[in-house]
Amino acid sequence: MSRSVGRRPVDLQRAAAARLREAGVASPEHDAAELLAHVLGTTRGNLVLVPEVADGPAERYDGLVDRRAAREPLQHLTGTAAFRHVELAVGPGVFTPRPETELLAGWAIESAREVLAHGRTPVVVDLCTGSGAIARSLVDEVPEAQVHAVELSEDALDWARRNLSGTGVDLRHGDLADAFEDLLGTVDVVVSNPPYVPLEAWESVAVEARDHDPHLALFSGQDGLDAIRVLAVRGAALLRPGGVIGVEHADVQGEAAPAVFAAAGRWEEVRDHRDLADRPRYLTARRAGR
Repeated sequence: MSRSVGRRPVDLQRAAAARLREAGVASPEHDAAELLAHVLGTTRGNLVLVPEVADGPAERYDGLVDRRAAREPLQHLTGTAAFRHVELAVGPGVFTPRPETELLAGWAIESAREVLAHGRTPVVVDLCTGSGAIARSLVDEVPEAQVHAVELSEDALDWARRNLSGTGVDLRHGDLADAFEDLLGTVDVVVSNPPYVPLEAWESVAVEARDHDPHLALFSGQDGLDAIRVLAVRGAALLRPGGVIGVEHADVQGEAAPAVFAAAGRWEEVRDHRDLADRPRYLTARRAGR
């Protein structure tokens, strides 16, 4: 990309946004501003206070804009991702947390608070923790909770260790199918953002995710429900009677994912929930046998 004419931040952003829009980036103005704020060590809101941008930072900015135009994720370029009230370190090898998942995390937080309101310490398990986003939000907003998290990918586990260091979260390396044998029947809340993209939907996945997120965190069998089927079994084993589970799914699985739990025979109050764009986003269910 040739360097933008002029050094005013607004000129640099305008040219960068045009380049990103042409490349098919979904949020060109936002990303152009975020990258410039990152280069200048400030925030998007404070860019208006910057009178001009020197040659060195302008050149670094152009380089980052080129990489974003090539559909490298914004969060990989800045090294961070905001999630609810925390900031996470992210990069190659770990799934970049999405804003939609904040709703699922919020449900888990409220469920843990309900346990706390009844005079017990909430025991929460985050299966497929990835970057540790949900687990980190839980200990941030419900510090009284005992939070356990597991991740299968060693690369993702390294990022989770960074994000959960010093938080008290019990982070383990393992598979959701057999994780936490020592907690069977004692957990109050299970939460998971598992892989759920059907293999047949490869071409429809956004370039940023398909080319940069680990496939282990994306794809889950021909119909995308393989991990969700495992969760219907493992969640029931981990939860105490009356405990609850929340599982994110694809927007086209608003009926299929809850149906997996309804058919399992160990769940009641199986419900689906929509995101802020009114798309099916996650299911919740209660372990039968209270």
